[in-house]
Amino acid sequence: MNHDDLNDLRAEFDRFVHEKCSLDPEALSSNQNSDTGDKEEERPVPQFVDALTSILLAPAQSGVYISRLDIKRIAEEIGESLPIKERIKMVRALFRHTTKKQYLKDAFAQINKHINGRILIYQELSEAFPSSKEVFDGYTLKAKKTMRMFDTIIEDFEEIEPTSDPLFI
Repeated sequence: MNHDDLNDLRAEFDRFVHEKCSLDPEALSSNQNSDTGDKEEERPVPQFVDALTSILLAPAQSGVYISRLDIKRIAEEIGESLPIKERIKMVRALFRHTTKKQYLKDAFAQINKHINGRILIYQELSEAFPSSKEVFDGYTLKAKKTMRMFDTIIEDFEEIEPTSDPLFI
């Protein structure tokens, strides 16, 4: 390997670190959080979304951990495209334009698939480590309770016609 090639690589790396990893507050403010100006995130979401995110994204309450990649896969399965962001923003974006019960059913069916996959993992771990069965059973119960919550949300959801004018009586 040529010594000049290493020097060029080192210089390129130093330039990258200086530009992207600067501790200068002015440089950080211009590079950091490039998605903060997204107007889509400021739009209102259906009422159930805040309750859903607080339960679904907290493993202590839902019994499972739903990752960013899981949320992206769920969106792709129902024909949506989501950028990778914070999990809360991704869930809000997934349900932001919900107007039909069928959309909810499809989304919750995909979430249920992921949760059922986690339940199978818990069952396998319970069998492999019998002394931890009680812990995994607790997570399984929470996960099943979360899935029942989806059915309640679907039942309580009122469809909105896209042509409905809220001011028209």
